[in-house]
Amino acid sequence: MIRHLVSCVALVVVVGITVSLAVNAQRGGRRSSAEGILTVEEYTPRSTLVVEEHSVSRAKFPVVDVHSHHRPGFSDSRWHEIVSEMNGLNLQVLVNLSGGWGRQLQDGLDTISNSDHPNRMVFFANLDFSNGVSPGFGVRAAAQLEKDVASGAVGLKFFKNFGISVRDEEGLRVPVDHPELTPVFDLCARLDIPVLIHTGEPMSFYEPVDQFNERWLELTLRPNRRLPSSRHPSFDEMMAERDRLFARHSNTRFIAAHMGWHANDLGRLGALLDRLPNVYAETGAILYELGRQPRAAREFFIAYQDRVMFGKDRYQANEFPYYWRTFETADEYFNYYRRYHAFWQLYGMDLPDEVLRKLYYLNALKVVPGIPRSLFPPA
Repeated sequence: MIRHLVSCVALVVVVGITVSLAVNAQRGGRRSSAEGILTVEEYTPRSTLVVEEHSVSRAKFPVVDVHSHHRPGFSDSRWHEIVSEMNGLNLQVLVNLSGGWGRQLQDGLDTISNSDHPNRMVFFANLDFSNGVSPGFGVRAAAQLEKDVASGAVGLKFFKNFGISVRDEEGLRVPVDHPELTPVFDLCARLDIPVLIHTGEPMSFYEPVDQFNERWLELTLRPNRRLPSSRHPSFDEMMAERDRLFARHSNTRFIAAHMGWHANDLGRLGALLDRLPNVYAETGAILYELGRQPRAAREFFIAYQDRVMFGKDRYQANEFPYYWRTFETADEYFNYYRRYHAFWQLYGMDLPDEVLRKLYYLNALKVVPGIPRSLFPPA
């Protein structure tokens, strides 16, 4: 009996080893030495899915891009090229968030106002944090901002360094809700200009860069974007600072850049908008979030149709049609334009025309002063 049991066990072991060797041999035989081994960056499979496709090269309605960047010093010829691209896209006005301050801002304003297309770009001013934030900074910054608005700026933009790398006189990080900036936000309320603020980065940037981090590829290719807890506040800490700022300055209109980095958690963003009626959101550089949850995103955009504006962030003409296609069609499983942001495919949201009009231009006309209404259909 024992001898028979031992024989059976031995047979099972032999069979197992044989199957394992066969499988391994088969696996090894699938790749020739000429094929090599692909890296994650190199693996870009072509989908075999056959579905309807709708290329949308031109937006259905005229568009205001409330989040665009054009550094000072671009030439007249470059501006003509940009306007030509805008015409093809049905992009009527760019809100240039990189206006600068003082002479730098004035030069940019002069370039546009003296061109053949003076109504196609408006400027937001910026604050000069190059020397940090010391006592009296807020008063001085507000005085400069008032001059910049008198020169033609129509809003104020805070870049992502505010709350991350901007320091005070002791070398400590300046939190987003630091009271020293109160005179600036009070001025914006008095002048009735919006503040577009980029606070923090995507949640994944704060997390360990391991096999569970869905932004692993981006953080591996661009490690300077990581925000480890050993050197930076947490994501939630930064969001809490921002939200306290919004609540404290209830008479100031704020635009949360990149949908407040909550496009992956639309319930959280909705709760923020419900709680703070002075806050709006814009869609810059988060299309990959909306396109992977088209049904939930569609419901959100319908529910908050008066609070969300179109923004792109980096100006690149050939990337805008990805936004038009996501917002306007019900297409399935199509590529995103920057793979390191997202390794997944997009799906169209098929937004109603009423919502598209508000997203594309009506909300911007309501929130951002100085945009010529003559470029858009009557309300």
